[in-house]
Amino acid sequence: MKAKVFVAACILFCHSLMAQNYPSPVRENEETVEKGKFKPEWQSLQEYKVPEWFRNAKFGIWAHWGPQCQPEQGDWYGRFMYNEGSEQYKWHVAHYGHPSKAGFKDVINDWKAQNWDPEKLVALYKRTGAQYFFAMANHHDNLDLWDSKYQQWNSVRTGPKKDIVAAWAKAAKKYQLPFGLSVHAAHAWTWFETAQRSDKNGPFAGIPYDGKLTKVDSKGTWWEGLDPQELYAQNHHLSTGSEDITSLWNQWYWDNGASIPSQEYCQKFYNRTMDLINQYNPDLLYFDDSGLPLYPVSDAGLKIAAHYYNRYMATHNGKLEAVLFGKVLTDEQKKCMVWDVERGAPDKVQALPWQTCTCIGDWHYDRNVYEQNRYKSAASVIRMLVDIVSKNGNMLLNIPIRGDGSIDEKEIKILEDITAWMDINKESIFDTRPWKIYGEGPAVDASNPLSGSGFNEGKVQLSEKDIRYNQKGKVLYATVLGTPGENITLTALGKTKANGNVKRIEVLGSKEKISWKQNAESLLIQKPNKIPNKIAVVFKIYL
Repeated sequence: MKAKVFVAACILFCHSLMAQNYPSPVRENEETVEKGKFKPEWQSLQEYKVPEWFRNAKFGIWAHWGPQCQPEQGDWYGRFMYNEGSEQYKWHVAHYGHPSKAGFKDVINDWKAQNWDPEKLVALYKRTGAQYFFAMANHHDNLDLWDSKYQQWNSVRTGPKKDIVAAWAKAAKKYQLPFGLSVHAAHAWTWFETAQRSDKNGPFAGIPYDGKLTKVDSKGTWWEGLDPQELYAQNHHLSTGSEDITSLWNQWYWDNGASIPSQEYCQKFYNRTMDLINQYNPDLLYFDDSGLPLYPVSDAGLKIAAHYYNRYMATHNGKLEAVLFGKVLTDEQKKCMVWDVERGAPDKVQALPWQTCTCIGDWHYDRNVYEQNRYKSAASVIRMLVDIVSKNGNMLLNIPIRGDGSIDEKEIKILEDITAWMDINKESIFDTRPWKIYGEGPAVDASNPLSGSGFNEGKVQLSEKDIRYNQKGKVLYATVLGTPGENITLTALGKTKANGNVKRIEVLGSKEKISWKQNAESLLIQKPNKIPNKIAVVFKIYL
């Protein structure tokens, strides 16, 4: 009954959208959708099948890096710096000046990426165990990080004066890692609405921030000839409730009072993204959107998705090995692309492959996280990875990068610790598939629902009492998420017709002979005398 109510509500919502004055379909005058198997329709996109290489890969690393990393003040700096009284606002005033005079455009100008060595970083990520690599193509701050044909505010013309995407792509190719790009710019329209504000108190009260500046105002400035409206996109009325900094979170699906993007805005986003795909032909493409970008208020996302699949096939001998990601997908949409869960994981095995995107700190580099030792440990990352893989998922892990292009020594140590575990246990991760159950232990029995696009990470603690399973042929891997303090009892492996008899058990990374006993109720494994790695112990069980 609940499903029928939900479907009915979705239909009513879509009908209400159609009844309003929303943009017309985007034009293909400049960028044409590649002809082929897929049409820009959900039903056609359901012909997609997730490639086996991605199912085998399990673990990728992401450089979620752009100008918002330059201040080293954490996530969504470009939005929160315009929120009077916030920590990022106060930091900005102290270091750049008041946002009526020095706005986010000036942060971009300050970003030089002077210590960035993409080949060194990608080599490190591959050594850590990454099977694919992601770079950010743009964020909600709307700066394109490549030589963009349709966006003058790009990293070649401003900031570092470098084609960031091209250099990442070259490094990924050198180290033979599938290359992914993440696109976040569809929401700049509402995300930057804070740039339309002004202070309510103090000497600058009532003086507008720089979100309404235009090209006319550029004369005599460092940004002369550039139009701030191409960056901020704020020549429009505000969303309902925009005075509340959190209102945007409830308007991500372009409902609940969001200001609807103009035809021009949708067209430009379409052209920019098509240009990105055509220039770099990425193996993976991630959208930070519910469903597809600008859906359902524009068909831009559907056309981009069809083009991406068709073009990939046209340039790869008819094979579709590409992977497209979206968030908050319906069951039908999950057949069209890979479901991405942000900072979280579903509490059961998924029939279709999926991915979590997470980070050891903030998405954008945060000096406070570094100084206060608040990074996720390697143990936390590995235990999450094992849990995710047991549920038919992959992990995409962001390692925050400083504005100058480097990572800090604490992040390097975390990567080294992940590498040490992978060197012993990687066979239990890569090329595996879920078993009949994903695990047993206290965390399995705990309720941990997703919140919105994810965000249930860390709410249930994983411990040495928790076991996760996955398999490769007739080999079953049972991973203890910690250092066992006593003998291990696997109730899922009792001697039944379905399980059969256990033939042999090994501990990965050890030559110690393991004692075990299988009876009708369970498999009892004697605690090893030596533990190869304290993060998680993997028992290789031959069935």
